[in-house]
Amino acid sequence: MENRIIAVDFDGTLCFSEWPALGEPNTPLINYLKASRQRGDKLILWTCRAGDALASAVSWCRDQELEFDAVNDNLPEIVEKYGNNSRKITCDYYIDDRAILPDNVCA
Repeated sequence: MENRIIAVDFDGTLCFSEWPALGEPNTPLINYLKASRQRGDKLILWTCRAGDALASAVSWCRDQELEFDAVNDNLPEIVEKYGNNSRKITCDYYIDDRAILPDNVCA
């Protein structure tokens, strides 16, 4: 299986929190992401947080022993492949508490 790129949200997804507070970890998801990264998948932290709030989220993730290959940005190899850095994150999967599947709205 080819390695995947997984983009994951922070508030309400990795961390059970309401911005700007930090909350409890979503341990099953964090364990899944750690295992995915060990298999060679790339992880992107994809959040609306910026500045100090973003730094706090990244630090919180490190406290959970969760590291990312990019934060609110595309992977360097994606930028090189397409010759630009689109504002939309290129990935195989988005994990977000506000996600909805197209089939659920188009049925």
